[in-house]
Amino acid sequence: MANFVSSRFLRDGRELPSALEEARVGIEALARSYGLDFFDTIFQMCTYEEINMIAAYGGFPTRYPHWRFGMEYLQMQKSYEYGLSKIYEMVINTDPSYAYLMDCNLPVDQKLVMAHVYGHVDFFKNNLWFQHTNRRMLDQMANHATVIRRIQERHGETEVERFIDLCLSIDNLIDPHAPHIKRTRDPLAEEDLEAAQLDGSIPKLRSDRRYMDKFINPPEFLESQRQKKADEVQKQQNFPNEPTRDVLAFLIDHAPLQRWQRTVLEILRDEAYYFAPQGQTKIMNEGWASFWHTRLMTRHILTDAEVIDFADHNAGTMAMQPGRLNPYKLGVELWRHIEDRWNKGQFGKAWLDCDDPRARAAWNTDAGLGNERIFQVRRTHNDVSFIDEFLTQDFCEAQGFFTTTFDERSGRWVMDSTEFGAIKKQLLDMLATKGTPRVYVTDGNAMNRGELLLEHAYEGLDLQLEWASQVLGNLSALWQRPVHLHTQLEGKPIALVHDGSELTKSPREEAS
Repeated sequence: MANFVSSRFLRDGRELPSALEEARVGIEALARSYGLDFFDTIFQMCTYEEINMIAAYGGFPTRYPHWRFGMEYLQMQKSYEYGLSKIYEMVINTDPSYAYLMDCNLPVDQKLVMAHVYGHVDFFKNNLWFQHTNRRMLDQMANHATVIRRIQERHGETEVERFIDLCLSIDNLIDPHAPHIKRTRDPLAEEDLEAAQLDGSIPKLRSDRRYMDKFINPPEFLESQRQKKADEVQKQQNFPNEPTRDVLAFLIDHAPLQRWQRTVLEILRDEAYYFAPQGQTKIMNEGWASFWHTRLMTRHILTDAEVIDFADHNAGTMAMQPGRLNPYKLGVELWRHIEDRWNKGQFGKAWLDCDDPRARAAWNTDAGLGNERIFQVRRTHNDVSFIDEFLTQDFCEAQGFFTTTFDERSGRWVMDSTEFGAIKKQLLDMLATKGTPRVYVTDGNAMNRGELLLEHAYEGLDLQLEWASQVLGNLSALWQRPVHLHTQLEGKPIALVHDGSELTKSPREEAS
């Protein structure tokens, strides 16, 4: 499948029909006139089988071979054939950007998609959370695929795929903020560590008079200083010297892997970091693209004959389903809310101090700063800060938001609260980790037995033990020693240990 898709699109491609190419040129000019700034964008037409193939590879037809891509392709095929889902477009964050259109869509859908794509590419280019991504990832993934195929030729396809399976189960155990922040200190040289261990001096407070020394540095103070220094030396000896969230990087540096295994893990980590910003900005990104495709279509592009089809298909994209968050809907409405607030001057101290509902509802200073403000927000925020700063009580009430909870007796999701604080907290809790628990490596030599100790930053949600067992088992296979995980279950601290064959759990005492 990969060879067919890569040769089909990267060498030959399929150009847009003349009518769509003419529409594309006009849409691009319109988008730029509104201030959108994007990479050159190459649109290619595909059949639904072809676009499903590309989607199965995450948008990169040059990606490494693995059975899961074929499984995802078959799932997408069935979903499309049964009328359960339909891919209107795909766009990838590269320079130039590539976007794929399904050839059986209506012309109005193709124009909608092109306007939507230009919004995405503007976001990719200008949002700071994408500034460290590889804009040549299409070529990089082709290189990755070549390397993995060569490894498969040497070590066998079955063995390499088995190892990739292990790695894919933990490829979310990275630090998504690592490209922007240096978290770890440079390790001490061996001679510096040895000098710190041999240095027996105790830090003392300075005294100009010798007879005052016993009063300024009493025995209990000296003992505390002695213990403090011992703790510092021990911390310098820790492995790692401070908790690290990038579990993949720790395994690459320290796990007893063969050279080819280390290479494969480095490839998967590189691709995981490429996709990380998209997960951090899903609501903003989809909302931004929807905001602009709606504006361009309704103000400039639609003909009278296309209005009904546009409204129907756009409404299907924006529909909210019970128990599910639609990033398109939430994102576009919040962008409109921000633009409207700054156009009306609904910001600043006077606005915040106003507690008269009628005055707030009528507030309009004709500030006209909405367009400027949304472009500022587009540049600096991710989903968490976007929701935290701009989700307001007025917005939640206007949109009819509420929280839900699962009713065990009825087996259904039911309304729980319409209180603004609860709504905002639930959204932020959902977005903070994207369902991935924050796990840190705290000791690579636990109990001085070469075992791996992980710490789960517990945030109120218990781990699913079945999944935890599989992940810890795979980690144990990579580390080749037992793996420990400290977490909480039903409010009680527990220790999970996987020795490579089974998972055991036991209560533990939390460190004071």
